[in-house]
Amino acid sequence: MSSDQSFPAQQQDPPGRTSEMSPVPDHGEDSYRGSGRLAARRCLITGGDSGIGRAVAIAYAREGADVAFTHLPEEREDARATQELVEAAGRTCVVIEADLQERSTCDAVVDDAVAGLGGLDVLVNNAGFQMAREEGIEELTDERLDQTLKTNLYALFWITRAAVPHLGPGSSIINNSSIQAYDPSETLLDYAATKAAINNVTVNLAAELGPRGVRVNAVAPGPIWTPLQPATQPTEKVEHFGEDTPLGRAGPPAEVAPAFVFLASEGDASYVSGTVLGVTGGKPVF
Repeated sequence: MSSDQSFPAQQQDPPGRTSEMSPVPDHGEDSYRGSGRLAARRCLITGGDSGIGRAVAIAYAREGADVAFTHLPEEREDARATQELVEAAGRTCVVIEADLQERSTCDAVVDDAVAGLGGLDVLVNNAGFQMAREEGIEELTDERLDQTLKTNLYALFWITRAAVPHLGPGSSIINNSSIQAYDPSETLLDYAATKAAINNVTVNLAAELGPRGVRVNAVAPGPIWTPLQPATQPTEKVEHFGEDTPLGRAGPPAEVAPAFVFLASEGDASYVSGTVLGVTGGKPVF
């Protein structure tokens, strides 16, 4: 893929819609080819309607997995598109509308996924919220903190806690971290803090769940072109999004999904646990 890239000025209201983006992101719709690496696996992806979540859902389905995913009420259009892509691969798709900021909702999501899929083998904690801010910490409201921490961190704990009793030897948990955990932006103070915490949780859970045969890893994407960007970043940031990477460009979700496939695959990553795999366009992850 060429490093010659720029994005036209654009903004959306959160959480953003794929169809209104320019260019529309590549999720692997026409490019991803599966080889049975996740045959008969049952996977739950939070935030699977668009962006990285959609790309992972497509890849998992084409690798032979059945997929359940969550989405917000405002994301129904994107959710339908993802469902059609999973079902076109001949796999079961369970679509769950849910705002993950409440514990009881997270418990219900796992129950619905297990019921719809007949069990659970892979959990992808992907749902996330960010909002760039120009003001200082004095203006960072409790409401914003609650939305960021509950969506990014509390929900990860709640979903994982509910899912672990259903996971057996060979199962996998994959958390979506970020380059922000290593190279935080001042405008994303709260978001970056949650991603650093997710790295810690990943390593800690890998130690706890390893004796049960459950692997726990994370993927740390760099600048990836998803609806979150035009919906949460200022226009000037969007226009130059990803230009500061060594590869000189942002990545599409399709370039992140293979990392999630690798970590979920017993055939490829059976001895990989407690690691954070960077997909950053060359930015260091250490």
